[in-house]
Amino acid sequence: MITVSTGPLSIDDVVAVARHDEPIRLSDEARAGIAATRQHIDKLAEQQEPVYGVSTGFGALARRHIPHEQRTQLQRSLVRSHAAGSGPEVEREVIRALMLLRLSTLATGRTGVRVEVADTYAAMLNAGITPIVHEYGSLGCSGDLAPLSHCALALMGEGRVRDAQGRAMDAAEALAAADIEPLVLREKEGLALINGTDGMLGQLCLAIVDLRQLAKTADLAVAMSVQGLRGTTGVFEPHLQALRPQPGQAVSAANILALSQQSPLLDAAYEEFKTSHVQDAYSVRCSPQVTGGFRDTIDHAARVAGYELDSAVDNPVVTLDGEVRSNGNFHGAPVAYVLDFLAIVAADVASMSERRTDRFLDPARNRGLNPFLADDPGVDSGHMIAQYTQAAIVSEMKRLANPASADSIPSSAMQEDHVSMGWSAARKLRKAVDGLRRVLAIEILTAARAIDMREQQPSPAVAAVIARLRDDVAGPGVDRFLSPEIEATVQLVADGTLLDVANQVCPMQ
Repeated sequence: MITVSTGPLSIDDVVAVARHDEPIRLSDEARAGIAATRQHIDKLAEQQEPVYGVSTGFGALARRHIPHEQRTQLQRSLVRSHAAGSGPEVEREVIRALMLLRLSTLATGRTGVRVEVADTYAAMLNAGITPIVHEYGSLGCSGDLAPLSHCALALMGEGRVRDAQGRAMDAAEALAAADIEPLVLREKEGLALINGTDGMLGQLCLAIVDLRQLAKTADLAVAMSVQGLRGTTGVFEPHLQALRPQPGQAVSAANILALSQQSPLLDAAYEEFKTSHVQDAYSVRCSPQVTGGFRDTIDHAARVAGYELDSAVDNPVVTLDGEVRSNGNFHGAPVAYVLDFLAIVAADVASMSERRTDRFLDPARNRGLNPFLADDPGVDSGHMIAQYTQAAIVSEMKRLANPASADSIPSSAMQEDHVSMGWSAARKLRKAVDGLRRVLAIEILTAARAIDMREQQPSPAVAAVIARLRDDVAGPGVDRFLSPEIEATVQLVADGTLLDVANQVCPMQ
């Protein structure tokens, strides 16, 4: 059970609710704070003087004063008009993360909504009701407007949702089935429900968890490749890493070294390597520098996410003394920058992985293995096209590394004349995470085949990983339908199975 209170959620909290359907509760402290702030809004709503967000229009229409009898319609119209998404449906876990983070902001008591609004949001999450949100519609400024509006629309009993079983239906039907009363929004509430960085932040939290797993997976892949290529682990020794005290680099090197310990395969290759090769290629020798920089970038992104999780993002916001103030905290730039940064480093880690895979396939560089690791070269093609698949993914990831946050298209009659494009940065990062997972899986699959073809025992940790892989994917032999073997390996990477096996033998940092 995750408690949503006035303090920040953690990244793990977000993932638990978004991905694993952990139930939530709204704390008594949060409920009291929400109720106290709402009293200020109710008083302001009675004043003759217009207050932005309470008794006025929005954005470029903020100068118009709205009378009492039209304010319910004002909130309803705001949500309906802003629920303007288009394109493919966004993943369930993303929408659940978005909803939880909006609820977390409501719980700070700085948005001015009634307690009923927060309660209804929590009830929808616990019932597994997920509004249908579309790919396009957010510029990452004034918050993730269209995605959040589709969620607010569902709270009103309008629009389309999916129930806990994934069935698409009208929101009113889903709410009725869960015994949830649709909301009738009052002053300030429509705006409070749609004005936040929750969509891009939710995707950042999910990506951080996935990328931390993939950083360890990359270290495992290197440990397998250095053994499969009969290389050396000397470059990973601590005293060499200490000469350049980048923290992530030290962790990656330590993991690779530990995973490669007690390898008869490397012991047998030692003399030949010393006399014939001297050095491994950069894609092997410099892997801690790249994967370590990747780790450090993830840590930086996690710090930014932590600041954002501790924020009350709304406009206008209700200050601690009850004043309603316009602000610019909805601008998604800080989140957008790290989303783009992560896409860049993910592409580089994938690029290096693909280069290691390619070395296995070239008889001029693979140190004694068959061309393309084919059983009968010429008759068989081995893993030739697996590397093509990697190359296609890496090429796509390099395009995804082009920063979305460097762009801006003015909107709202030039009132919103600079936007972050953070939602777009988040969407392309999700594709990059999936791409990196697939590229590393293909390297692991290829390295395992190469090690088996050596007919020499690798390190205990790598031997255990290969043994587990062989439960789902057969070892070397004549050409087979390769796509299912790639997908099986991708799944073993995605669910952490291979990392778990490695960790049981050699715990990783």
